[in-house]
This record gives sequence, C-alpha cells and structure tokens, in this order.
Amino acid sequence: MKLLRVGSAGSEKPAALDANGVIRDLSGHVADISGATIGDESVGKLRALDLSALPQISDSERIGPCVGNVGKMVCIGLNYSDHAEESGLEVPPEPVVFFKATSAICGPNDTIEIPRESTALDWEVELAIVIGKDGKYIDEADAEQYIAGYCIVNDVSERNFQIHRSGQWVKGKSADTFGPMGPWLVTRDEIPDPQDLKMNLEVNGEARQKGSTSTMVYQVPFLVSYVSQFMSLQAGDVISTGTPPGVGMGMKPPQYLQQGDVVTLSIDGLGNQRQSVGT
Repeated sequence: MKLLRVGSAGSEKPAALDANGVIRDLSGHVADISGATIGDESVGKLRALDLSALPQISDSERIGPCVGNVGKMVCIGLNYSDHAEESGLEVPPEPVVFFKATSAICGPNDTIEIPRESTALDWEVELAIVIGKDGKYIDEADAEQYIAGYCIVNDVSERNFQIHRSGQWVKGKSADTFGPMGPWLVTRDEIPDPQDLKMNLEVNGEARQKGSTSTMVYQVPFLVSYVSQFMSLQAGDVISTGTPPGVGMGMKPPQYLQQGDVVTLSIDGLGNQRQSVGT
C-alpha cells in the first residue's frame, strides 16, 4: 500500500492511493498514519478495504509528512563510500548515527525555510526506513519484520552549522523544514529489494545526485539491527539511511541553495518531492 497524510499542517487526515493513483480518505477507518496504525495487523485491515469505494480527496490538497507523531528520527552519516570521498572523509568502521529533531519534519512539497545566519544550505536525497513495531536488540535476520515500509527523506543540512559551530551534527540538521518526508509510506511488500532503488535529485532542473541504494556501505537490515543495539525502536520511528554523492558541499567550488531555488527528488517506487527555498 501507499499510505499518506493530506491536509493543512497539523490537521492532516489519513489516506491511501488506490490502484488508479486516486487519493482515498481513510479517516473512517484509522485516526492517522502513525506508529499505532502501521503495524502488520493494522495495515492488513486497510489492505482488505475496497479503496475505490472510499471518499476521494483532491490531488490539489497539500500532502503532509507520510508518518505522524514520529517519536525519533535517526540518521546515518557517510553511508555511501563515494559520498564520504567527496566529503573528504573515510568510510567509518561502524555507522555514524545522529539525530534530526522531529520538529524539522514537514511535507514533501513544503517550502524549505532558510535559517537565520545560514550560509551553506545543502540537499541530501535519502531512503528512509519506517519502523512498524517496537523492538530492541533486533537480530539482523529478523529486521524485516520490524519494518513497516519506506519513504523518501530530504536530509536538508546547513553545513556551516553542522561542521563549524562545534559539537554534534544535529545543529546543522534540525531547523524547521529540514526534514521533508513522503509523499507516501510505501509498505515493505511493495519494495521487495530496498537495496536496488535508483535515487535522483535536481536543483533548478540540473542533475545533482544520481545514485542507487545498491552502493550503501551498511544496508537496511544491518542498520535496523545496529541502531536497536543502542536504543529501543518504537513503531513510527524513522531511520534515514544516508545519501549518495552529489551534495552541494562536495562540488568544486561548493554550491549551496539560495532563495528561490527549486529542489526535486525521487526514489524508485517511493514517489517524488518538490521544494522551493524561501524564508
């Protein structure tokens, strides 16, 4: 299934795409698309519905982040060897784990706001894992059963804050609107191989990132298991798995987002995002 949330910020209603790509209202069946409703049993009940019989929602409505009330957003850094190289850094012997504040999460087509004192606003197309049930100390062989599905995240980053303002990366990752997520939560049955997905990002129509999840250093099942060794994972949590090469910081000279720029990004099977850059 392709699950989504539609409506004004803070008032989104749960929805799904039917077989013809029409948005259908699920609010008569679930309160929201969130940790409480994305487990296998709940999704199974939704899958059994005749979506074509449900009320239609106009595709002109705003699409919100595809998961509501995210408990934590865990991010993996330097997970593509070619991205590490363009950043002038070595691939780490274990995954780099950091957090993005959940207040950064926004809809896939919402405006990216330029923070005060920002000088190096960057883009990162990423595959995100959405956790479907609670777990800790998860074995890699069992990781798939803890995954509800996948979505796109643009891990928007302010490189000056991230690198030169001391401390952890979270400073450069957590401004409002730095986490466009969606358009859809695509359930795991529709993505049989998350390690074979093409990824693309353009700025103002010019290609910037063109990669594949096949070149991840640490792959999806390992990441779920690895993160769960350090913290429990709850349904609705999100793990953003890193970005391929082509970020602005890696260009020579570096190029960063400016007022009025338009960022478009896509991952096979997971849809498209489009953000304008503003204030």
